[in-house]
Amino acid sequence: MTILEFTAIVAIVSFVAGLLGSLTGLGGGVVLVPLLTIFFHVDIRYAIGASLVSVIATSSGAAASYVKEGFSNIRIGMFLEIATTFGALLGAFLATRIPTSALAIIFGAVLLYSAYFSRKPRPQAQRSLPPDLLATRLRMNGSFPDLEGPRSYNVQHVPTGFSLMFGAGALSGLLGIGSGAVKVLAMDQAMQIPFKVSTTTSNFMIGVTAAASAGAQLAPLWVPKLKLGRSPSNSRGMRERIE
Repeated sequence: MTILEFTAIVAIVSFVAGLLGSLTGLGGGVVLVPLLTIFFHVDIRYAIGASLVSVIATSSGAAASYVKEGFSNIRIGMFLEIATTFGALLGAFLATRIPTSALAIIFGAVLLYSAYFSRKPRPQAQRSLPPDLLATRLRMNGSFPDLEGPRSYNVQHVPTGFSLMFGAGALSGLLGIGSGAVKVLAMDQAMQIPFKVSTTTSNFMIGVTAAASAGAQLAPLWVPKLKLGRSPSNSRGMRERIE
């Protein structure tokens, strides 16, 4: 495979990953990491680093639109980012010390977990719960535009959601997926936030989480250095690695 073919395939798949990431709030890392490791045989640590950088771009592009339209809850996102950022630093620290085989197993387990719980919709009785005292004090309750007009919602179980976000941040730094799958499930299932608000708020959050993770991983140089120009020797080495 030539450099041109490799670049074209990665560009197409990255476009699809960005589209899915912006629609679902997952960040696109769940597509990029398996692609780079399985089909192009890239070391999973390099794939994780590259995925984290791409997740930052995906979040920046989609989050601005969602915030402008009134779907994202900025107050919830900023509060939960405290937990995800510290978790991301821990995950990035562990990523350099856990064997690649273990990382692959953890990655698969997280995908299976998120796929199983995402197919369990919340009962109708849980969609109109009374206000939670802590969420009310933190002014997290809000509304979002719906087909029938603005729809209000009340946030529940803030401590549980905060704890889950620490784990989501750790998974982001460990696996390079932005942990959007875990964030969306935590907000939707644990905090009883409407799914549309959960996905859009997750898009807002994953950029900060991925930035913390990528910054921590720059020290051991797991994030590939992308340059506009490469010397002939570097290009030849990259071509030999792809082939």
